[in-house]
Amino acid sequence: MDGPASAAGEQRLDIYRDTWVRFLGYANEVGEAFRALVPVGLVWATYGISTAYVTADAVDKGKKAAAAHGDGPGKTMKVGAEVVDTFIWQALASVAVPGFTINRLCAASLFLLGRTTRWPLPMRKWTTTVIGLSAIPVIITPIDRSVDFFLDSTLRKLYRTEHSHKP
Repeated sequence: MDGPASAAGEQRLDIYRDTWVRFLGYANEVGEAFRALVPVGLVWATYGISTAYVTADAVDKGKKAAAAHGDGPGKTMKVGAEVVDTFIWQALASVAVPGFTINRLCAASLFLLGRTTRWPLPMRKWTTTVIGLSAIPVIITPIDRSVDFFLDSTLRKLYRTEHSHKP
């Protein structure tokens, strides 16, 4: 469990990483999996849900960083780095990369099913949706690790800190 230690030595619950709220970050992947079956506006609404989750987590981590640093020197920079790191990590790992991955997987699946089967279109669309939903748990860890590696190799060098946004 992530989070600062409490006075009793226990870890505090991070609602954005340790509860069902974390699944809101995956809303857009679910939307992409259902893209063939639902109106595009509904898919875009799932991106709104995921973006709200990302923003709320970044604000939460900024508030926690502000409380942890008190009025010490460099507080603004430390808090800003935490907010930026969290927002960019979440935007990449929870929204952009998995959304793109599921979108392309589903598009390729629908195309291939159209070329290789004689199934009726509704069956091909539902199969594509099942493939997309099934892929979500498989892609999460590799994407999270890749985004950590990417940020460690780039942005995090600017503010010299190590983060790991493990679920």
